[in-house]
Amino acid sequence: MKKIYYVLAIAVFSFVSCEDFLNTEPINKVSIKQYYTDEKGLTEALAGVYDPLGSDALYGQNIFIGYNACTDEGYLARTAQSTEVQQLSVNNINPTNSEIANLWAACYIGINRANDLIANINLPTMDETKRDVILGEALFLRGYYNFLLVTNFGDIPMKLIPTTNPNDVYTPATPAKDVYEQILKDMTAAEAKVATSTSYGYSSRVSKTVVQGILARVCLQMAGFPLNDSGKYADALAWTKKVQDSGEHALNTSFNAALNVTTGTVKFTNNAYSQIFINAVQDIYDIKETMWEIEFKGDRTDGYLETGRLGISNGITMTSVNFTPTIGYSYGFIRGTARLYKAYKTGDLRRDWALTPFTYNNTTGAKVAITSTTGYGRDCAKWRREFDPNTNKNKNYGNTNFPVLRYADVLLMLAESENQVNGPTATAYDAVNKVRRRGFGLNINVASSVADLPAGLSKTDFQLAIENERMLELCFEGTRHMDLIRWGKYVSTMNSIGNEIATNGGNQAYGGLGGKNVTERNLLYPIPSLELSINHELKQNPLWMN
Repeated sequence: MKKIYYVLAIAVFSFVSCEDFLNTEPINKVSIKQYYTDEKGLTEALAGVYDPLGSDALYGQNIFIGYNACTDEGYLARTAQSTEVQQLSVNNINPTNSEIANLWAACYIGINRANDLIANINLPTMDETKRDVILGEALFLRGYYNFLLVTNFGDIPMKLIPTTNPNDVYTPATPAKDVYEQILKDMTAAEAKVATSTSYGYSSRVSKTVVQGILARVCLQMAGFPLNDSGKYADALAWTKKVQDSGEHALNTSFNAALNVTTGTVKFTNNAYSQIFINAVQDIYDIKETMWEIEFKGDRTDGYLETGRLGISNGITMTSVNFTPTIGYSYGFIRGTARLYKAYKTGDLRRDWALTPFTYNNTTGAKVAITSTTGYGRDCAKWRREFDPNTNKNKNYGNTNFPVLRYADVLLMLAESENQVNGPTATAYDAVNKVRRRGFGLNINVASSVADLPAGLSKTDFQLAIENERMLELCFEGTRHMDLIRWGKYVSTMNSIGNEIATNGGNQAYGGLGGKNVTERNLLYPIPSLELSINHELKQNPLWMN
């Protein structure tokens, strides 16, 4: 991992390296005397606020192979239930589910740590610019944890002050609309305080444009189901334009040609899209494209616990031990749907990067091209362990960072919100067409009859094109589940894809089960039973009462 120093807005100063920040011991129970008397203490407390994001309950594992494992873009690649298969991955859950409880708990740990830091932010005597940046990040993270909670559970207890009394657990739920308003308040305040991406030089801390991009995401969620506050489309548009106008970000348009090695009919990489994910595996920061990512380090055999399963849950399924020391064993938990495979048009280079075009020979390790055109049997392969330079590749954990926000996502949010506010204008077309041209390996600034969306689409048809494009560009990056819900299409889409996989997917029974299990109650998760047993002011979500 590169050693980079934070350079914050206005004043230029050495703060702490990315590696030092990542490896800072997170603070859970803090002593004001010990931790809030100087800048170092505030920084350690801030590391503690970030820390739950990398836990198994969130981006370390379950965001990928749990909460977002089963959509119309991918499914759990198992033929039967096993100890490796979580019920959450196939929407077979109830209020006692441990993964649901862990999601709830991890978010509230983050919120409580943020509240502690915010309450004590003014104790040290220190540079005010540094203090403001730390406060901004804490406010944003409190808002982000609340965003994860409200989108998944609906009405939730909203905590804005530190929990210092055991009786503080008896808190009724706050209506979702009010939770969203507090999220907007926290994040808007943060946007004025945090530093720029350029000043950081890496993507694991929240920057001004990251806050703007996530605010756009929050507004789009509010514009759709269940709030259906259509006025928020204009707000989303304004935030995405701020990101665009900042000049801080751009689509990646280059790739390392040295990696374009052909084995038979299979190429490693020949386009800028694939380079985004190779960079992630190789721990190369690209702050222009990858705006915010959750940082991981090590493999849990080297003393580091900030590891994730992204790099081992993705890639090409392998069973042989003869060649895995260099390639790296991969389980291949998630496979792409035939619907996703067939949605890519001829010439779209993203397909054979997002979905593996080959398997490995179990004896020699040689790549064997997949010739089937059914679309089934292809693993999610965005983050390929083959490019990991580490010689010790733990089969369970790795250091591949998880991308929470990319600039391509911002452009697609801009196109969607522009269409909703003003129709399919040239601005909307330009934003989505740049993403598509990059996907086809073309100059993003030159019109293309092959890559560009058809001219003259209606507002409705343009919206459908955006929904499709978000799947093609962002598949397996944790956005599809909530996208389908806000568009009001989650239940119908999941039932449809479940039946489709059950009928045509061969032995991938669990892929079909995950879709067919979905009913209206799956629009929200149940409030964890453990929480209900502790907080008697809290009520179960209505559709989960029976």
